[in-house]
Amino acid sequence: MERISLKLSELRETTEQVVASSIAPLAAKVDHECLWPEHSMRALAAAGLLGLQVPEAFGGHGEGLLALSILTEAIGGACPSSALCFGMHCVGTAVIATKATNYQTEHYLRQIAQGKHITSLALSESGTGANFYISETTLKSDGEYFLVNGTKQFVTNGGHADSYVISTVSMQPTAEGDFSCLIVDRDTPGIEWLEPWNGFGMRGNSSRGLRLKEAKVLKRNLLGEEGDQIWYVFEVVAPYFLMAMAGTYLGIAQSAVNAAGEHLRSRRHTYSGEALRHIGSLQTLYANMWTSVEKTRGLLYEAAQRGDRGDPEALPFILACKADAAKTAVDVTNEAMTICGGIAYRENSQVSQMLRDARAGHVMSPTTEMLNNWTGRILLGLPLL
Repeated sequence: MERISLKLSELRETTEQVVASSIAPLAAKVDHECLWPEHSMRALAAAGLLGLQVPEAFGGHGEGLLALSILTEAIGGACPSSALCFGMHCVGTAVIATKATNYQTEHYLRQIAQGKHITSLALSESGTGANFYISETTLKSDGEYFLVNGTKQFVTNGGHADSYVISTVSMQPTAEGDFSCLIVDRDTPGIEWLEPWNGFGMRGNSSRGLRLKEAKVLKRNLLGEEGDQIWYVFEVVAPYFLMAMAGTYLGIAQSAVNAAGEHLRSRRHTYSGEALRHIGSLQTLYANMWTSVEKTRGLLYEAAQRGDRGDPEALPFILACKADAAKTAVDVTNEAMTICGGIAYRENSQVSQMLRDARAGHVMSPTTEMLNNWTGRILLGLPLL
């Protein structure tokens, strides 16, 4: 694994400062009240971090997969909902930046780099389930506009972002997966937000449904060419999304290890005076938790660095890291619950929140089962789909 650059170390330090001063103090409130973390996004914007994926030529940091995974890990350790909101903004930014026109650069990327614009991603649909790369949303031409019809589900930052990168069926599809991507602004005529998000975990991400009914979107908001969407999904969306999610779940897992370690060091039996850290079975359990997290971090960083340098063998690493991070987060938070006992089991404890947030990792598309299947197919020399 390569060393982290000085610039990336500075970005991580800046993020950690934002987390400590602005994000962590309100993390419990975000979870309890199902609150979209506006304070987190504002603080990250003020620190110049919203432009993480914007090219340096347009005022951003020009960073890739490794930076995204490291920063979402730092945020996820304190407030997973904030990490998810930031991560999805970064994924949307990366999609816009890949083939941005002059108009899209000026209207979106420069605004993002200046901390004045939040974007997000809207791919999922109830009719296609976990197959996020398939869309049933349609568009048709109407002069200088597209008219878009369809319903997106689980749109992170829903109702709060300034724009949304959506997928649609191409107007003249020639094959399965022949779709288009375009940017939908928050004030677009014909869009309607569905019921507010009230989740079991990740309660602050405002993952709402978005209905588009004859929504009028300027044709200059088309990303790339018509039919490019399947390319965007597997060359841009999937790598950035998987890194952001893996980083977030790694942050949860590390936080669980920290909580368990603090409990073991500080608690002792009053009848004997023995600290919990002296109990051999708990020492072994804690060591296994720590080892799992470090292995996951190693896989994540390796995947990100391979992706950033364009390694042709990067894909199985990238696919595996989100599945692995989700498993580690669930396993480690469950063990933290065991170690911390009744204190952790009470309603709204930090460890119980970690366990609820971690569980989303297995069901959020692409699911763990899907990723493991894809990884196996690639390693066996079979087509991904």
